[in-house]
Amino acid sequence: MSDYPFIHHLPAPLTQEEIADELSLLCKKLKQNMGKFAEQFPSACAQNNQYRIKGNDDWTNGFWTGMQAIAYEFTLDDDFLNGVRRNIVSFEQRLTNHFILDHHDIGFLYSLSAGAYKEIMGNSDVDAMIVAAADVLLARFHQDAGFIQAWGKMNEEQEYRLIIDSLINLPLLFTASQISGDDKYQQAAKRHFNHVVQNIFRDNYSSHHTYYFDPETKLPSHGRTFQGFSDSSCWARGQAWAILGLPLNWRIGSIWPDGSLYECICDYFFAHLPEDAIPYWDLSFTAADQQSRDTSALVIVICGLLEAQRFFPHKNYTVLASQLLNAVKQFASASHDKDCEGLLKHGVYAYSHNKGINECNLWGDYYYMEALYRLYNPSWKGYW
Repeated sequence: MSDYPFIHHLPAPLTQEEIADELSLLCKKLKQNMGKFAEQFPSACAQNNQYRIKGNDDWTNGFWTGMQAIAYEFTLDDDFLNGVRRNIVSFEQRLTNHFILDHHDIGFLYSLSAGAYKEIMGNSDVDAMIVAAADVLLARFHQDAGFIQAWGKMNEEQEYRLIIDSLINLPLLFTASQISGDDKYQQAAKRHFNHVVQNIFRDNYSSHHTYYFDPETKLPSHGRTFQGFSDSSCWARGQAWAILGLPLNWRIGSIWPDGSLYECICDYFFAHLPEDAIPYWDLSFTAADQQSRDTSALVIVICGLLEAQRFFPHKNYTVLASQLLNAVKQFASASHDKDCEGLLKHGVYAYSHNKGINECNLWGDYYYMEALYRLYNPSWKGYW
């Protein structure tokens, strides 16, 4: 780890008591929120620290279920398990009706719902749902070009691209192969993974948000942003998805880890952090730009470091992750804020679209809980 300025300002690692206390407070807030949303779901991001009530119609709904699953594992309170079960019914209906599923975010939805339920119950009740969800994701795979199209109608030139977020959706395909015994899912996942690794990173190890292919030649073409500041900048959450997505797929897909690549993409992220370690929403910014922070990007990175520790035992990733988690806890935890429904404040959804700026969002809330629970229970497998 290079000697970046933020290193000298980090607080001590969290103690187990501090982690347990924070998780307890978050679970209490989560239970209060469950009373509001009942069989519905929170919006992707908050407005004035309050989530709107919505149906199961967004790419973010799985994070709500995943939080309840973690809360159940931490507390063994059946209210949380029953919440997961209610959500499972909704996700099954969404799958049956193919309701707003024409995108690549199927893993975000079904790894954290059906996948979480399978993990906490330890049975095969939702295996068919997991495989059916993987079929939906597999339908977006271009066999000739070897990648999963992110959005839009298949083969449209303006939509013929992959995005970095897709790394977190690939574990659903690996899981489907494990359940079904059919390797078509994992073969597609590995081909897509290789395209991401080979094309999404620039020479300086910053990342593009999206990467286009030529629909005629099927060859990689060029990078573009969708949520970053510019096509040449590095969207903070995009880099974070890579820092988590690489080790997730190494483990679940039995892919040989590339330690040199991983260290370089982490170093790029860390080199662009301000002294308090809370990233700006795009890594091109400095303090002089006075831009909004994105705490959700940091908690994703923390989960990535904890996932990567198993591959690189000589690294101090766990200690660094705990220090970073303490920093973000001090900066943005909403555990004591009664006026805030979210768990983690000061996130950014999509700055260029004026959406969810300096607000809580569901993935920030979820990954904050996941990071805490990973440290609380280091043997935890997770839901991916």
